[in-house]
Amino acid sequence: MKLNEIRDREGAFSSRKRLGKGQGSGTGKTAGRGMKGQKSRSGSSIKGFEGGQMPLYRRVPKRGFNNTFRTLWQEVNVGRIEKFIELGKLDGSSDIDATALCAAGLIRRTKDRIKLLGKGELKVKKLHIVVDAYSSGAKESVEAAGGRVTIRDRQAVLKEEFEEKKALKRGVSEKAGDLEESTKEAVKEKKVAAKKAPAKESPVKKAAAKKAPVKKTATAKKTATKKAPVKKDSEEGGSDEKV
Repeated sequence: MKLNEIRDREGAFSSRKRLGKGQGSGTGKTAGRGMKGQKSRSGSSIKGFEGGQMPLYRRVPKRGFNNTFRTLWQEVNVGRIEKFIELGKLDGSSDIDATALCAAGLIRRTKDRIKLLGKGELKVKKLHIVVDAYSSGAKESVEAAGGRVTIRDRQAVLKEEFEEKKALKRGVSEKAGDLEESTKEAVKEKKVAAKKAPAKESPVKKAAAKKAPVKKTATAKKTATKKAPVKKDSEEGGSDEKV
């Protein structure tokens, strides 16, 4: 080994941070010094601001809209119904309607419209499926297995939903009325109890009354002198009579 071959071990020294060497270096552009003015403050939102003129996202025309009154459809295939019956999540002997499909996990909500599609094979016989719409292939596969498909009454469904909402509102209003009545009765009971209960003196007043001396009035002194017994001479130790 020679002196000119002696080296430090790897990792003993790290190269210095070179500032301002391009944006890709991580310390380029402002070289770690940040920004001055508005951009160095918290809460500044300059993105999209174009000096006061009409910004680009407002100049560009928009297309289309989101229809909030659209009808939501839940699609159910014949093959999925067959699979769920085999797994025991659906009962083939009873009607397969919206509530049964929702309980099994085939659809999300019973309020949405359900359409039966004909993808897959149906081996279970004599099924009664109640949906809002169905395809011709789905109807053929169900009828080939000896079952039938019927369309549920949408008006009855809407009526049930309306009745449920009405009952829920009625229950909420009744609960609110009961709470108001209970609070009123509680306030009345407290007032009656406060009237019947004797007035309590504070401990500070009681202590002050004990320490304060009792002042005797003129009338009290007179009554004391009247009540005091008159001492007789015999009791005082002899009489004045001479023997």
